[in-house]
Amino acid sequence: MKSLKLLLMSACTILSVSVFAQTQTDSIKVSGNCGMCKSRIEKAAKIDGVTAAAWVADTKMLTVTFDASKVSVDQIQQKVAAAGHDTDKYKSEDKVYDKLPGCCHYDRKKADK
Repeated sequence: MKSLKLLLMSACTILSVSVFAQTQTDSIKVSGNCGMCKSRIEKAAKIDGVTAAAWVADTKMLTVTFDASKVSVDQIQQKVAAAGHDTDKYKSEDKVYDKLPGCCHYDRKKADK
């Protein structure tokens, strides 16, 4: 009986460690200006697997906490770009950016030709 309890406790400990090992926090540079941008960026970033998303307008940094076994930083950045906000890796489509409210229009980097 003691060995069964020990075995169950060991299994629970191993499972607990593996769950926590997959949680990751990362920061992503995201273009935006105001409170409406903040809401839109954070909402776009909160996809399945993301447990927290916070964007700071002054630094233009989005901090995300996510389960790396369910979602990647690339997937998060793609969703944010799809909502109209450029990241270092992904640029929003012009037609999506153009639909943002005027106060949300940030200076965009010109594409290299």
